[in-house]
Amino acid sequence: MDKHLSIRIKSLSESQTIAMSAKSREMKQNGIDVISLSLGEPDFNTPEFIKEAAIEAINEDYSHYPPVPGYLELRQVISAKFKRDNNLNYSAEQIVVSTGAKQSLANVILSLVNEGDEVILPTPYWVSYLELIKLAGGVPVFVPSSIENEFKIRPEQLKNAITEKSKLMIFSSPCNPSGAVYSQAELEGLKNVIVQHPGFFVISDEIYEMINFESKHTSLASFDDIYNQVITVNGVSKGFAMTGWRVGYIGAPTWIAKACTKMQGQFTSATSGISQKAAQAGIEADPKQVEHMKITFKKRRDLMLKLLNEIEGIDCAIPTGAFYLFPDISFYFGKSYQGRPIQNAGDLCMFLLEEGRVALVTGEAFGNPECVRISYAASDSELIEAVSRIKNTLALLK
Repeated sequence: MDKHLSIRIKSLSESQTIAMSAKSREMKQNGIDVISLSLGEPDFNTPEFIKEAAIEAINEDYSHYPPVPGYLELRQVISAKFKRDNNLNYSAEQIVVSTGAKQSLANVILSLVNEGDEVILPTPYWVSYLELIKLAGGVPVFVPSSIENEFKIRPEQLKNAITEKSKLMIFSSPCNPSGAVYSQAELEGLKNVIVQHPGFFVISDEIYEMINFESKHTSLASFDDIYNQVITVNGVSKGFAMTGWRVGYIGAPTWIAKACTKMQGQFTSATSGISQKAAQAGIEADPKQVEHMKITFKKRRDLMLKLLNEIEGIDCAIPTGAFYLFPDISFYFGKSYQGRPIQNAGDLCMFLLEEGRVALVTGEAFGNPECVRISYAASDSELIEAVSRIKNTLALLK
């Protein structure tokens, strides 16, 4: 019956991160011992003070339709957070709360991109960026990066990528999947290009802001001369271990915020009122209340780098944010095991899953086909066992 499906849905690819997670979950249900390092989800539980705020919201009957862009009191708290943490002046009217940062991204892209508009994607990029661009009828323009440049693009690359058809750029810092973090100086270099194109906009995805190991986070919109060209996307999933609560938000020029509210009003309306009140408790709290998660992630990063660097053929950059490693594994392309060839990262991921019982995600899904993404949002014991399995399984390839 696929012939009855729309061209739109048939052209949309399944999320590779979700697909690999589903496959490993299915194997576990069948009694197979699989360690999944494929999904971008903190392994911590939501902090108690946030859960208590949700319980209070239930008892206070926050069970009716909230305003489409979110409760005013939540948007005011987000406004204060932007000023406190990012030196950004977004009024409550410039903020739209959505059902996760993914919906925030979709709202902005569908509000700005017309058929044929070019959208610049520095690689590697988060998997859903590309599919959302396709959904809007945009044309992706890839700007490559690699381990050699720490998975960050340079100003001259951006300058060369912009054409008269360029409408938007989407990037993340800290980055999913590479863990790269752009410094203030590096962002200023990009800013100097962006400011020369007043009809060109940038989505700055800052969902991993609170997991930054080396420096203070810098928001692209904090540069005054491009403030009106930047849409800042954030949320509570990663920094507060609230993936299932589904709360994301944007800060944007008022006209974009109004467009996103209009778009959201026809798709989902507001996200859950209970989730909003829980998010409010987290966002207005002192960030030090959840800093222990960042400290733990940094220790795990160092553990994983030490273990992976002991494996021949794995080349790892040192990520300074998020909770991923994005090693180059192209050393293994062209090798095989019992007649099974490894031609690309997808082949290697399936080989590691089926022979080593470890789930990773192919870098092809993120625009860097020579890499794989490894999430270290797991316990030390799981990580140690997973790397041991990876090492033993890769040793089979000749």
